[in-house]
Amino acid sequence: QVQLVESGGGLVQAGGSLRLSCAASGRTFTNYAMGWFRRAPGKEREFVAAISWSGDATSYKDSVKGRFTISRDNAKNTVTVYLQMNSLKPEDTAVYYCAAKWGPVGVEAGVYDYWGQGTQVTVSS
Repeated sequence: QVQLVESGGGLVQAGGSLRLSCAASGRTFTNYAMGWFRRAPGKEREFVAAISWSGDATSYKDSVKGRFTISRDNAKNTVTVYLQMNSLKPEDTAVYYCAAKWGPVGVEAGVYDYWGQGTQVTVSS
């Protein structure tokens, strides 16, 4: 059974930092890109960042460039992807979701095959 489990969310003041983690297991994730999406209250889900299997290709939403960094650890049985979030702003408040897709990075939610349950990030002003 494929599982993507996010952790690391919480409440932080504006300007602070959080590091999200996503542990993916249940199948071989070789050649799978990993992505982070978020959904703010009353808004649609949006792309945040993605990273290729090898880590040599990344993509970011414009508003998080320079503040967020995506990385991954391809262990034998569990792939872990991280999202380091610095200089957080109230507008970053959302539920953050981890996702996996075969092949290159993608920015559209519809091309991702597997999804986690999400972790809440709340940034207070």
